[in-house]
Amino acid sequence: MTRWRLCASVACFGLLAAAGLAAEKKVLVYTRNFVTGGTGYVHDNITSSVEAVRKMGAEKGFAVDVSDEPAVFNDANLKQYRALIFSNSNNEAFANEAQRESFQRYIRAGGGFVGIHSASGSERNWPYFWAVLGGKFLRHPKFQKFTVRVADRNHPATRDLPAEFEWEDECYYHDNLNPGIRPLLVTDPAKLDDPQKETYPGKRFGDALPLAWYQEYDGGRQFFTALGHRKEDYSNPILYRHILGGILWVLGD
Repeated sequence: MTRWRLCASVACFGLLAAAGLAAEKKVLVYTRNFVTGGTGYVHDNITSSVEAVRKMGAEKGFAVDVSDEPAVFNDANLKQYRALIFSNSNNEAFANEAQRESFQRYIRAGGGFVGIHSASGSERNWPYFWAVLGGKFLRHPKFQKFTVRVADRNHPATRDLPAEFEWEDECYYHDNLNPGIRPLLVTDPAKLDDPQKETYPGKRFGDALPLAWYQEYDGGRQFFTALGHRKEDYSNPILYRHILGGILWVLGD
């Protein structure tokens, strides 16, 4: 077992650094969208989201690699990254079971994970991925304006946001939610324009449908936000600060 795999949490990175063994603080932004036998929806926001994360890295001192190739998921490659950022990925993130196993070992070794917007539509047939992300995309009503409330002001992903703000987006509904998630942003589903909302989400979440959350699951830290459909929003200070705070928390900063 390598020294990397002995680490069970983000705190271990400090021990590695003290021993002169830590790699450069680096993240991998992953953007794959692939559907076997068909064409999945590919967001036009991918370039904007990647550019935003690159800017965050330049500002806060972490390096950023970008890929949409599933071959990056192998133990030797993943060990250089402090976090994996699935930025508007969708559908089949991995090409084979060996890549899924490498992803799982990475999380269990303390690797961080960030999911942005349609990342929750990745790996729709793999329950472990749902658990790591915190839930599984179900559907969304039409693109519309709705009110977002901050549910936890003490987290880096929300402490610099307004307590309540109007936002125009796809309001994602998720099922298979991991019981350990801690909501950061919520909205009242009863106020959404959606003729199917009584079926789901119905009254499951009261007036606090989760839109963003964080958790510590299976050895790693994870942050997810459902916001971010429009490419121009990645230069909006609200979304920018929100995602940056989530990344920094996952990195342990």
